[in-house]
Amino acid sequence: MSRTTAGSGNASTVDAVLRRSARRTPDRTAVDYADRSWTYAELDDAVSRAAAVLRSHGLSPGDRVASYGHNSDAYLIGYLACARAGLVHVPVNQNLTGDDLAYLLGQSGSGLVLVDPALAGRLPEGVPVLALRDAGDSLLDRLASTAPYDGPAPDAEDLVQLLYTSGTTALPKGAMMTHRALVHEYVSAVTALGLSAEDRPVHALPLYHSAQMHVFLLPYLAVGARNTILDAPDGDRLFDLIEAGRADSVFAPPTVWIALANRPDFATRDLGALRKGFYGASVMPVPVLERLRERLPGLAFHNCFGQSEIGPLAMVLGPDEHEGRMDSCGRPVLFVEARVVDENGKDVPDGTPGEIVYRSPQLCEGYWDKPEATEEAFRDGWFHSGDLAVRDADGYHTIVDRVKDVINSGGVLVASRQVEDALYTHPEVAEVAVVGLPDARWIEAVTAFVVRRGEVTEEELVAHAKERLASFKAPKRVVLVDELPRNASGKILKRELRDRHGAAGA
Repeated sequence: MSRTTAGSGNASTVDAVLRRSARRTPDRTAVDYADRSWTYAELDDAVSRAAAVLRSHGLSPGDRVASYGHNSDAYLIGYLACARAGLVHVPVNQNLTGDDLAYLLGQSGSGLVLVDPALAGRLPEGVPVLALRDAGDSLLDRLASTAPYDGPAPDAEDLVQLLYTSGTTALPKGAMMTHRALVHEYVSAVTALGLSAEDRPVHALPLYHSAQMHVFLLPYLAVGARNTILDAPDGDRLFDLIEAGRADSVFAPPTVWIALANRPDFATRDLGALRKGFYGASVMPVPVLERLRERLPGLAFHNCFGQSEIGPLAMVLGPDEHEGRMDSCGRPVLFVEARVVDENGKDVPDGTPGEIVYRSPQLCEGYWDKPEATEEAFRDGWFHSGDLAVRDADGYHTIVDRVKDVINSGGVLVASRQVEDALYTHPEVAEVAVVGLPDARWIEAVTAFVVRRGEVTEEELVAHAKERLASFKAPKRVVLVDELPRNASGKILKRELRDRHGAAGA
């Protein structure tokens, strides 16, 4: 197949998404970050110049470029520049260090690392680097002196990103995403979430994570919205933007929504301008969602569900669909087909738990350099998600658990989410995670790790759970902790809880 030039707008590629918006509304502000603003035309030009900077480092199409930095306009430009230059972007959790960081860089075979200068000291010795910003000779600094890239444009079927799974249950795997897969996912996000050029979205979660980048920032660039990028989900800054009328759409995982709701000023700040609230990345406890809806009755909540391998948006529960199904993750989005199956891959009746499997043009091509894992996940033409769910007669899905998180207690399977929801109804529970720990009698003992809001004892929490659950589902033990381990996207790392406390004989 012959390749078009970089200036072509014909391809279903990630960089062409920005190019089309720049041609449609060149003078409209695309991105605000700190004291910098970029119109769509300026952002598109910056991406072309950054693509040329990257290619000047001796990189060829298909080479991997890791990005290790905090949220910024430079981070976004780096990703889009990789897309335009035919390179494969590898977003790296900015909290990784040591062996974890070295593993991702080595496993991906990254030939260059785009890095925030403050993080450069963590990188292994000998790794080629280019500062993203704030370094005098950074990617941003070189734009003015570099001519726009005019080389071959990528094909829609080319890889554009390795999205590493969060590693909550095992070592991360690099999901191989093509341009075509992500563009399909952007269209699904726009249609399922009703994203509009008139929205004023704030992007505060890490851009290395697929949800913030691919469900919100890129789809919002596709429709021509004005986007504000924050370094982190700072409640003070976020509330200020909402009160000033500069933010009306926010995405956050449940852990961040919980933190915002727990702020002393949550009840007193004028947050009425907030129109769209998106949550996802992990299960939202129903009691927490009810409290948020009571405080902000004008806020339209969307539940966004999926995983890295599908771009990541797979299902959405819209604001008019919550009533009567608050614990549901919704129905498949435009380009996703889903089934719920048993261990033999056969459809289970509605109302029966089974594993969700997907077919979709949004899906990854497999896992980078992991043929066995790819073969295990992609079977009989379907991707096996690892999520245990129940589908109802109207096509709505409710996640019961991750398959690997289901607890085998005395030979009976217990869904950790049900236990967590029961404990969240206690007013002194701020956060909770339930796992199964090795036990001589029960095989796995249902164990709850609880962050308290106020004074409450382990015994009181066990009793509270027993009032709401069958006896075999109630936690055998409650462990009070100051915080729960989580990754930068807000997912609680249950694997770490199991490894740490299981090894200790908890």
